[in-house]
Amino acid sequence: MALSSKARAALRAECNQLQATVHVGKDGVTQQVIQSLDDALRTRELVKIALNRTAGVSVKAAAHDLAAALGAEVIQTIGKTATVYRKREDRETAEKKQRESR
Repeated sequence: MALSSKARAALRAECNQLQATVHVGKDGVTQQVIQSLDDALRTRELVKIALNRTAGVSVKAAAHDLAAALGAEVIQTIGKTATVYRKREDRETAEKKQRESR
């Protein structure tokens, strides 16, 4: 799911207006953080992640780990924040996958 440079630039411009939705604490990337980000990406395609100063992982490493775990793409990392994008599935496809996983 490689984005073109124009699409990436448009998403970077859009993420300037976002507030951090997912927060990574001192425990780093945990299963709860992954689940929280997955829920946020189901609601919105573009999500900003904030890392705590005491998180024992770098921002780029955490962002790439989270993106890889969820099939998303890292748009940018600045300071202690990262922005992740995943194209939202249509409702029927999501419901079908959920039924199959049961």
